[in-house]
Amino acid sequence: MRISRDQAQQNHDKVVTTAARLFRERGFEGVAVGDLMKTAGFTHGGFYNHFNSKDDLSAQALDQAFRQMDDQRARVESLDELLSQYLSEASRRAPGRSCPAAALAGDVSRQGEPVKQVFADGFERMVESMVERLPQGPQARAEAMALLARMVGALALARAMPEDLGREVLAAALEGCRQDVARA
Repeated sequence: MRISRDQAQQNHDKVVTTAARLFRERGFEGVAVGDLMKTAGFTHGGFYNHFNSKDDLSAQALDQAFRQMDDQRARVESLDELLSQYLSEASRRAPGRSCPAAALAGDVSRQGEPVKQVFADGFERMVESMVERLPQGPQARAEAMALLARMVGALALARAMPEDLGREVLAAALEGCRQDVARA
């Protein structure tokens, strides 16, 4: 039985959404296509009805993950709230629902150019949104990049450590980011 275009699109979107979460949790190489499709509620055979390759899916899933973060940033009212949410214990414990930059930077460096470009585009939107929140001046872009590098790095490090040390890293990074913003 054939399915409608709307149903096919819903199925496609469900696979991309599932992949966006699983890739952030396990990395690109930590997710087999068969397991991904099963988690999404489909058979392995249906994968190629939606995607040319796992790399194709990886790029689409990464784009969706960054766009989810774009939407979350847009809902945050203040820069301090953004910093506090990003550098939180909740973000540390939920890589599948938080920043793909912190979850996948190391993996992306080993992917093909399409995935790297999606990552670069997503990071660029992060920079632009941070620039909008900082005092305007000739150094706003550089300050935004430095702030984001500290945030992404701290979250990635905090996830790689025992809980107590991870919390300490997040707290130190949050304080450092706040100090950087106050000097900006």
